[in-house]
Amino acid sequence: MPDRPRPDATERERRRVRQVRLAAVVMSLTMVFWMGGQYLGSQLGWAPRFAFLLDLAAIAALVWSLVVTYLVWKARRNDPERP
Repeated sequence: MPDRPRPDATERERRRVRQVRLAAVVMSLTMVFWMGGQYLGSQLGWAPRFAFLLDLAAIAALVWSLVVTYLVWKARRNDPERP
């Protein structure tokens, strides 16, 4: 399994795995809360500005996850100890 560190993995590799897992959890929860918020907002008749605020918060969380994933990928690619 690629996201599980080997028993002999370095601390650096374990940290990368934790970062990727955190990014995956943030992406998943963002989508669940975003879809739930859109549904709830339409049912309760919230003003459109609240929907846009929810959209912006979701975009910010997804951009953060994308940046973290990119930085982990770049660090792993440049790692001299990588097999």
